[in-house]
Amino acid sequence: MSDSPLTISELLEKGADDATALSSPGGVPLPYKALRALVAETVETLAARGIGTGDRVAIVLDNGPEMAAAFLSIASGATAAPLNPSYRADEFEFYLTDLRAKLLIVAKDKESPCVDVARKLNIPIARLVAQPAKGAGTFELEFATDISPRTENRPPRSGGPRTVSGGPRTVSGGPRTAPPRTASPADIALVLHTSGTTSRPKIVPLAHKNVCASARNVSESLSLTASDRGLVIMPLFHIHGLIAALLAPLSAGGEVCCTPGFNALKFFSWVAEVKPTWYSGVPTMHQAILLRAANNVEAIRRHRLRFIRSSSSSLPVTVISQLETTFGVPVIEAYGMTEAAHQMASNALPPRKRKPGTVGPAAGPEIRVVDTQGKPVAAGATGEIVIRGPNVMKEYENNPKANAEAFYGDWFRTGDQGVMDGDGYVSITGRLKEIINRGGEKISPREVDEIIMEHPAVHQCVTFGLPHAMLGEDVAAAVVLKQGAQASDKELRQFAATRLADFKVPRKILILTEIPVGATGKLQRIGLAQKLGLA
Repeated sequence: MSDSPLTISELLEKGADDATALSSPGGVPLPYKALRALVAETVETLAARGIGTGDRVAIVLDNGPEMAAAFLSIASGATAAPLNPSYRADEFEFYLTDLRAKLLIVAKDKESPCVDVARKLNIPIARLVAQPAKGAGTFELEFATDISPRTENRPPRSGGPRTVSGGPRTVSGGPRTAPPRTASPADIALVLHTSGTTSRPKIVPLAHKNVCASARNVSESLSLTASDRGLVIMPLFHIHGLIAALLAPLSAGGEVCCTPGFNALKFFSWVAEVKPTWYSGVPTMHQAILLRAANNVEAIRRHRLRFIRSSSSSLPVTVISQLETTFGVPVIEAYGMTEAAHQMASNALPPRKRKPGTVGPAAGPEIRVVDTQGKPVAAGATGEIVIRGPNVMKEYENNPKANAEAFYGDWFRTGDQGVMDGDGYVSITGRLKEIINRGGEKISPREVDEIIMEHPAVHQCVTFGLPHAMLGEDVAAAVVLKQGAQASDKELRQFAATRLADFKVPRKILILTEIPVGATGKLQRIGLAQKLGLA
């Protein structure tokens, strides 16, 4: 499509000046014209401090319209790096260092360990001051006076000193010598980490053309228009929330209503007040909504939803049926991942065929199911799912080993095992990777291992996925203590909880005398739950 936007700035031009772009429950709507002005002003503010295209700006903000507006603004003039606000200090230190962040943005008066970590790493801090009376998401940035922007103490970038195309610019608070360069389709708009089990978490750089292509794919799959109003309940530090819930509806000139985050107790009052035409969530959210449906009959009777979308982990067919019966609208299950800027496949809206239990046909990129040599298998045969297309990242950052393993030629290996039927509908049958998928949150078992192994009583630790009725998987760990040492499972969980975000802390820790190993003597995560009689 010749008129398809290739940058976020171009994408935001789709909305009519006076049409609402961002809103929030009980808040003042923000029109597209005002959003575009806010984005331009923020780009200039960053540029005045030497921050432009390619510079990483870490964003640690709670869900809401300010987080949405901050992401759009920062990604338009620099590179946005959203981080989970629930991270602990050790996690912030890893991510801020690995990203080589040039600036941290955090809400004014917000207590967060990221602030002390940024000071320790000599990363400048900007406080976001919300101005809700001027429209949902409106903000100003206040730069801390105790740290001025510097680059000399940041970890060096590979390849020597970094130059930026588009003319010279300062790296301190002084005036720029050239105007900010408008982001190009190849510039990196967004960086996120994805976890691996045999290596450190990998950086996924997503260019403007990647995220805009994926936003278009989602919008077209759902037939979004300027009259649609989406309700954001997904976290906006996650690829699902950023692309499907935020960029996709904006690319159609529609409205995005940003909540403070998912709250099953408030969901129905939001539906009644906001009157959204759709929302996207993960299975655990949908299940929690269903649990409260019987007490919210009137809100359900008066809703304006035309469909419900689900992604990030498999949605049980029974839940699809219950949702459709409860709300009387189709449930669209989709398949996505960070490296694809979210969407890869999606079921379609009626009258096109939906197949519950599948993630639908390709919805943007090309999809194949291949054997271990990368050769396509016959319809109905099991293999690895591979993809290619304009939404797919070019490569992991500074990770030749991961890149060598992640591609068959120009086809990206998802690490997921699946089947494609004769109609092109894809079913996910398992994961080749060992990542734990806890309700859509992807967790690196190795990261949890390393934290628990720091306990002085622990000799061995293997973290693994434990089947869970609602989450799909939960986190468990098998531990062997050092000879003569003592520690309870409760003590180890408390130890982990001080170093890890809550969703990464094992819900079950088994203290064993020996952990089962494979034929070669290697500790194996896959199948460990079954071997220990937990599944």
